[in-house]
Amino acid sequence: QDFNNLRALCLSQGLLFEDATFPAHISSIGPSLLPEDKLRQIQWKRPTELQRDPHLIMDGVSRFDIMQGEIGDCWMLAALGSLTLRKQFLENVLPKGQGFQEDYAGIFHFRFWQCGDWVDVVIDDRLPFLNGRYLFVHPRTSNEFWPSLLEKAYAKLRGSYQNLNGGYLSDALVDLTGGVQVQFSLKDPPPDLEEILKAADKSQCLMGCSTPGQPKRNIELRNGIVQGHAYTITGAVKIRYKNSWKHIIRIWNPWGHGEWKGPWSDDSPQWDHVEPKYREAFLRNKNDGEFWMSCENFQEQFSWLYICNNTP
Repeated sequence: QDFNNLRALCLSQGLLFEDATFPAHISSIGPSLLPEDKLRQIQWKRPTELQRDPHLIMDGVSRFDIMQGEIGDCWMLAALGSLTLRKQFLENVLPKGQGFQEDYAGIFHFRFWQCGDWVDVVIDDRLPFLNGRYLFVHPRTSNEFWPSLLEKAYAKLRGSYQNLNGGYLSDALVDLTGGVQVQFSLKDPPPDLEEILKAADKSQCLMGCSTPGQPKRNIELRNGIVQGHAYTITGAVKIRYKNSWKHIIRIWNPWGHGEWKGPWSDDSPQWDHVEPKYREAFLRNKNDGEFWMSCENFQEQFSWLYICNNTP
């Protein structure tokens, strides 16, 4: 489908695009993602029906725009969270020149890397709702729609929303970058793991990690870590602590809430022993799903580390 031709056609006819290849229908959701009675209750709504002043992007693109919905696609959203930190990759996936303000015709497009090529995926902007709530990714800012629409385009690429329910973070990192990914088992980590993390962060690599356990269960441990879940690594620094240095890692949960409660978490006493200027620079004490933890705790709680870059 050619985005520019389709949009021009809709604008000339005064119509809003309806995508026959990924229709507002149960087939696009998938037959067994939800019980049949719920599938029949799904309504599809355009952002223009939901908000007076919808935007594709507001104040730039951020991981904090994303809040996971009723589907187990944390593997894709963790990769997407990492992508938002790397603007050089973002422009490939989110083409410019589209939005709700100029030339709006209910049509959008996104790009994903598949089998050695950038594939352009065209969608209409009808989003699935159940009982008046977003079924899948919902925007933290009520009138910003890039996360919901990008998720829809990825669901179309994969065949249905149901096909996003469980997957590999490593696959999503490559689909969003066309890059090369490497994974490290944290049960048997490389001896220089701290240096690898710091170098990858400095080199603007995309990074993610996952916890052991059953992905469909979403069991949250007492310490705040979710089992069988994918997370984004958003930073790795060496910080002056008491009279020595400490390696700490910043991690984000695609749920948009739910954080680690142990050492170096938002309210932990460790931050009292850090110089105020570093505390101000690094600590963001909000329930936004993002937290710091030590490298030792990271190895204990997580099972895999994924690093992706556009060169090996």
